[in-house]
Amino acid sequence: MQALPGRPLPIGVEVTPDGANVAVVSGSADSATLCLFDEDGTEDRLLLPERDFGVWHGFVPGVAPGQRYGFRMQGPHEPARGMRFDPDKLLVDPYARALVGDIDYGPAIYGYAQGDYSRASGIDSSGSVPLAIVVDEAFDWTGDVRPAIRNADSIVYEVHVKGFTQRHPGVPAELRGTYAGLAHPAAIEHLTNLGVTAIELLPVHHSVTEPGVHARGLVNYWGYNTLGYFAPHAAYSAAVRAGRPGGQVAEFKAMVKSLHAAGLEVILDVVFNHTAEAGADGPTLSFRGLDNANYYRLDPSNPAGYIDTTGCGNSLDSGSVVVLRMIMDSLRYWVQEMHVDGFRFDLAATLGRQDGAFERSSAFFDIIAQDPVLSAVKLIAEPWDVGQGDSYDIGRFPALWSEWNGEYRDTIRDFWRGTSGLLPKYATRVTGSSDVYGGWLRRPTASVNFITAHDGFTLRDLVSYNNKHNEANGEHNADGTGDNRSWNRGIEGPTDDPSVTAQRAQAQRTLLTTLLTSFGMPMLLGGDEMGRTQNGNNNAYCQDNEIAWFDWGAVDEGLLAFTTRLIRLRRQHPVLRRRRYLSGAESGEIAWFTPSGAPMDGGDWADPNARAVSVYLDGRDAPDLAADGSRLVDDDLLLCVNAWWEPLSMTIPATEPGTSWTRLIDSGDPAVGETASPPAPGPPLLEGAAVDVVGRSILVLRGVR
Repeated sequence: MQALPGRPLPIGVEVTPDGANVAVVSGSADSATLCLFDEDGTEDRLLLPERDFGVWHGFVPGVAPGQRYGFRMQGPHEPARGMRFDPDKLLVDPYARALVGDIDYGPAIYGYAQGDYSRASGIDSSGSVPLAIVVDEAFDWTGDVRPAIRNADSIVYEVHVKGFTQRHPGVPAELRGTYAGLAHPAAIEHLTNLGVTAIELLPVHHSVTEPGVHARGLVNYWGYNTLGYFAPHAAYSAAVRAGRPGGQVAEFKAMVKSLHAAGLEVILDVVFNHTAEAGADGPTLSFRGLDNANYYRLDPSNPAGYIDTTGCGNSLDSGSVVVLRMIMDSLRYWVQEMHVDGFRFDLAATLGRQDGAFERSSAFFDIIAQDPVLSAVKLIAEPWDVGQGDSYDIGRFPALWSEWNGEYRDTIRDFWRGTSGLLPKYATRVTGSSDVYGGWLRRPTASVNFITAHDGFTLRDLVSYNNKHNEANGEHNADGTGDNRSWNRGIEGPTDDPSVTAQRAQAQRTLLTTLLTSFGMPMLLGGDEMGRTQNGNNNAYCQDNEIAWFDWGAVDEGLLAFTTRLIRLRRQHPVLRRRRYLSGAESGEIAWFTPSGAPMDGGDWADPNARAVSVYLDGRDAPDLAADGSRLVDDDLLLCVNAWWEPLSMTIPATEPGTSWTRLIDSGDPAVGETASPPAPGPPLLEGAAVDVVGRSILVLRGVR
């Protein structure tokens, strides 16, 4: 067989009735070989006959869905010049729609001779690396409707595809831990009953485990080690498990369609900052062997090494046309072909680096801003990385973007564990962090508010441990952050002490109440609503086991009911979902009062011992419009916040004449979690009345004129 002349675009493999057009990017290679494999591993090599503007291409008759393939590139092997071509290395197509097979972690996957990084290994890697597989991408999207939920109305639920259902008794055993399992009615029912509007999936791009992690007998469970940016991770596919390689594509699409039918958006956590090939001593799997100097940021003083702003050994060069095209093609593919609704970009600051410094006007952000497909979906940045000076770039992303707000997380944790002098910062954070996002045409929803995330303690562990306990990771507890801002209430880890147990339960309720009554876009870590624990492990990236999986047999039903009520409260009250910053006391939209009911003044805010405040939100003044164009008019709300360890008698302040107040949520009431329905509100409270607020709790009142 011989490859015929083909077309340089589209990049990747495009199937036609007569065969397939094949195109792969490498501006520096001398030649490119397509390697076709039978199921028994027999390899047939075909030179791609043409190259146009750095794209090698050809047409191969007879190629059809199910065909397994890879590439070999011929060219200089001169690491000192950034060239790492090696025809002994079988390379994964960066544009592959699906991958099949695992890595054999022997010497064949490395592109250098043992003990000599400058010399090629001379070992063929065929059989030691995954293969790409051609898939039939036809899918019936009839009836699929994107929920298209506004940022202000969104409640994001961060979750791992496998961990969510791996132990779910309502999901059939053969579907647990898969895309099909997440689409199962039992899984979707939990999400819809809870009331969240979007799931943010930890990486689903095909990933592999780092050799060092594999050597410890563990795996990269989180998936932040990408090999294929167009391919759903095969291990999460029930079809692949059942012996249908390539079936992960249709299975992923069916999952998205089912989640959309339930009113849920799908957001993908994507890792375009680095790849699975690590540093100069890492394996050669794809990009390094295809065109090392065009895919990665090389050290200009030593092109054999890499600039690493990710902590993972390499950084993709987002200033390279090759990389930019791949990223944009991938993003558009997942939106247009897989129907996802947005992306969360891991270590997104790296994507804004061209010559080293972070630039809001970098090519990456400019291209997304003008793209009619990508500019219309949710774009969420993790606004930091680990390198080149200004690595903490919170608040610096362009207007289209929302950001994980680490300042919110840290302030809320510190405030509720008793750190003094934080009341002004607390007030700023819960009203949308205008000091961070208030300028440059941004809204409160630029702030993705979170208290816990996959990286760190779960909510239950946050209130149960002072220290990390990562011994199971095999790194002598040296991995994971030590800056947890957690508090164990006097006993480290599990306890039967009823006083400590009660304090921890209340702390979880109070933190959740803070999160779901704050302006911005709230993100809930999956499992926090049911008391999920990782036994103090705050870096469970390598724990594909009971440490990280949801335990559906140990659900804290009271906490689940309370969280459900909180989410319902947020969805029912537009005053908590403002789409702009409030102008303050002069307008009456928002007002702050001391525990005695007096308006807060400068001295009150400056008092380092101030730990209590009442927040008045005027529900009438809501100039934002609902989705149907009607004007939003809501009840008034009063949030009585007491971060002291003792109860406080707080006075109902003067707001609108004739207003009476009833209880909606009380995080200090241990009985509130017994039912998803609110308790009897009790007699109404009028201006000047005293109301008892439990220490370290929030009381939410509804005002009726």
